[in-house]
Amino acid sequence: MARMVQCVVLKREAEGFDAPPHPGELGRKVYEQVSREGWGKWLERLTMIINENGISTADPASIPVIEQHMRGFLFGEGGAGAVPEGFRPAGAKK
Repeated sequence: MARMVQCVVLKREAEGFDAPPHPGELGRKVYEQVSREGWGKWLERLTMIINENGISTADPASIPVIEQHMRGFLFGEGGAGAVPEGFRPAGAKK
């Protein structure tokens, strides 16, 4: 039987992870409060944040920035994690 969590992203119960998807205390919080589907929504936003801000996941200095956005998107902590200012989806009218 799948492990269920009350997902803070989806605002409903959904299937959780078998193990934390991120290291450390933040990963534990994600494990306890974010569903697989909610994490997928974060990964979509992360892609947008990386592309719009020129962040490199290969640069260790980027990890705190990514985690700040993760906390903002998933848990509403601070102002990070929102759609980047001026973002226009591909094909959007100017």
